[in-house]
Amino acid sequence: MEYHGPEADPVSAGLAGRCPRCGDGHLFDGFLRLAPSCRSCGLDYRFADSGDGPAVFVILIAGFLVVGLLLWTEIRYEPPIWVHLVIFLPMTLILCLGMLRPLKGIMIALQYRNRAEEGRLSDTP
Repeated sequence: MEYHGPEADPVSAGLAGRCPRCGDGHLFDGFLRLAPSCRSCGLDYRFADSGDGPAVFVILIAGFLVVGLLLWTEIRYEPPIWVHLVIFLPMTLILCLGMLRPLKGIMIALQYRNRAEEGRLSDTP
């Protein structure tokens, strides 16, 4: 199936979990599992390999926010440890799970847009 429509914006398609080519079909078949292909334009998703990239960004962003807020709360209010656990454990879980799928979608959409593929060594000097 050949696609002749306009290319989707990679950031908006990735955030919405839509096909990186047409922007209509679903990218995911579950929470993080990719669908085999787009139901709208037929794009085969076998090219997609986001690796650990989304998890690294999630760790960096969520860690910065949670640790920053935790330190600020400790210095400002000096609450008991159970208050930190009640506030910051759920916050960490919500932030990490909330950011993982959209960031994976963005990375796959950018991978498609930039035609990124595995590196190869050339035989010619």
